[in-house]
Amino acid sequence: MINEHDIPTLFVDADACPVKAEIVEIGKLFTVEIIFVASYAHMINDTFTQNWVYVDNRKEEVDLYILNHVSHGDIVVTHDIGLASSLLVKEVHVLSPRGMLFEEKFISTALHMRYLAAKARRNGIYGKGPKRFNLQDRKRFKEQLIKILSENEGF
Repeated sequence: MINEHDIPTLFVDADACPVKAEIVEIGKLFTVEIIFVASYAHMINDTFTQNWVYVDNRKEEVDLYILNHVSHGDIVVTHDIGLASSLLVKEVHVLSPRGMLFEEKFISTALHMRYLAAKARRNGIYGKGPKRFNLQDRKRFKEQLIKILSENEGF
């Protein structure tokens, strides 16, 4: 019998998440609670009949909500490297919308690259930005999320 404390929560940093529909679709196949967290500035009417939490528009409010409500073994979907680094310490599975699983052994390099990019922008050097989100990213995300949820349920 599944204890409600054994059911993981999947938190979604929903402000700019391109895979919300996929999360809902996959979530129906597993025993998982899904909570989309967004700022009021990104409030939408079509909520996929899921749990939505709206927070203030101040910077980092979504991150703070997730950090304060996540537990060991939960899953978070975010593209925010800083949030990911804070969550890994709590032994949370952190997955980017592109299907990249954030891991402790690589997070310091990702944080350093983020720092260097921010420093370059402050000096007026702007890169091309991220590559366009594509079908391969979407496929990789779905495969990774299914893998994490399957392992969590013991398949």
